[in-house]
Amino acid sequence: MGFLNLLVRAESAEGAAERGFLEYHEPTDWLAGVIVRAGLIGQIVVGLIYGAPIGNILPIEWQETFVALGYLGLILIVFEGGLAVRLDLLKKNFILSVCAACIGILTPIAFCYLLLYLGFGFRPIETFIIGAALSATSLGTTFVVMSPANTGLDFIQTTVGNVLLSAALLDDISALVMVSVVHKLGALSGSQSPNVGWIIGRPIVASFAMAVCTPLFCKYLFSPIFRRYLEPRLVKFKHVPNIILMTLVLCAFIAISSFAGASVLYGSFLAGAFLSALPSTHPAGPYIVESKEEGEEKDGKMPTFAHSFEEYIAGAQTYILQPLFFASIGFAVPFSALWTGKAIWRGIVTTLLMVVGKAAVGIVVPITDALTRKKGEATKSGILKRTWKPATFLGMAMVARGEIGLLIIQVGLNETSYLSQNAFITGAWAIILNTIIGPVCVGLLLRKHKMVVYEDEKWGAQEKEMSGLGAEVGGKERPLGAWADRSIPAKRLGDENKAGAAQVQAQVPVSEVGSAMEL
Repeated sequence: MGFLNLLVRAESAEGAAERGFLEYHEPTDWLAGVIVRAGLIGQIVVGLIYGAPIGNILPIEWQETFVALGYLGLILIVFEGGLAVRLDLLKKNFILSVCAACIGILTPIAFCYLLLYLGFGFRPIETFIIGAALSATSLGTTFVVMSPANTGLDFIQTTVGNVLLSAALLDDISALVMVSVVHKLGALSGSQSPNVGWIIGRPIVASFAMAVCTPLFCKYLFSPIFRRYLEPRLVKFKHVPNIILMTLVLCAFIAISSFAGASVLYGSFLAGAFLSALPSTHPAGPYIVESKEEGEEKDGKMPTFAHSFEEYIAGAQTYILQPLFFASIGFAVPFSALWTGKAIWRGIVTTLLMVVGKAAVGIVVPITDALTRKKGEATKSGILKRTWKPATFLGMAMVARGEIGLLIIQVGLNETSYLSQNAFITGAWAIILNTIIGPVCVGLLLRKHKMVVYEDEKWGAQEKEMSGLGAEVGGKERPLGAWADRSIPAKRLGDENKAGAAQVQAQVPVSEVGSAMEL
């Protein structure tokens, strides 16, 4: 009996620790959100306290389980970002996003060689490993920073938000290629002679092939099938077919990306973007909805995939899986090894330099403004004054390194002979502090200037492009700026323009309504 009582008490203690771990996430998220406008910091702190770094309150088995669930949360965060992404802005700003991503990748690596190799005397390969870790951008943190739940506004719908999203995604792809390279460095140090070109090239080729094939298959194969054959039959079931399709497509993209050698997170983002492009966006389309309520309550209307995700998945993601993901970052922090004088000052110096290295991405905003400026518009000083807020938002939102950075240095330490303990601790300091500093700075900026950034003429929220209607809606011609889209969806019109839009839609022949499903 005594043994049974002891066993019951031990199980009760484990259950209490697990319950307390989950219960403390929401108050710490709220407290960190109030103090520094970045609730995810509180979730990382909970992971530090309950995990192995400080308290080791949770059993190792629970921590491993929460890490797995947290990774599922990360996949859903990225998938939701793909559902919400503005494909028209993504296409329009692709070159700009590539330039921003190149700055975000190359600048931290260059700074690492200047400081760690020349200054601290680290070896070239371990400097490369740390530089690879610090060139990453935490894609999950980026999505959370821009989410409506965190800011009150949907910054994914802005030009600067789409540039940020694309650049962070490209940085993540690059970092995951480097994870593969670092993982194979252990083999390179032994007697084996692996194909280095294939090791480096496979993730790049796989990512590029998926980026090319996904929109082609969507536009010319899956989208016509969905609009002509599936949507008319599934509309009466409302959310159910959307949930089933989301599950199947997400699993398929994850399997394809993993098998091909690309990032699972990259596949998750493409899955969301693929689904968002399936339904028709034609204003005369029979299943277009203006709100989630219309899709749920009105006969003959089908909720969007984003609405179904919000209705059935977002709650579990926001309150369970997302906190577990950020707590898993806290689990991985080597807390006790960080607190030596040499480690602290080296870590702080590296952190400051890496903040500058990623914040430099924001320079693309004033440069683009200057290059697209017409004669008679603002001077260079006026451009800097007008663009510093979106530029700061872009640069500081790229600063967080998070899970990918920690993964790279952990692989470098555990699976190669190149990374020393001192180099690992220096890299860990920089990754941890950058993951904290980035969201905090973005939160402080948005506390005072979020409406300025969101409503900026060139870098703020833009109207969606839709095929089938010209720029003249409701008898009024819309003024077009250099960065404005070419048409206005009916849901964004004012009361006066809605009547005009209805009049234009009424003039579309009935025979064209069916073909609109294929546009």
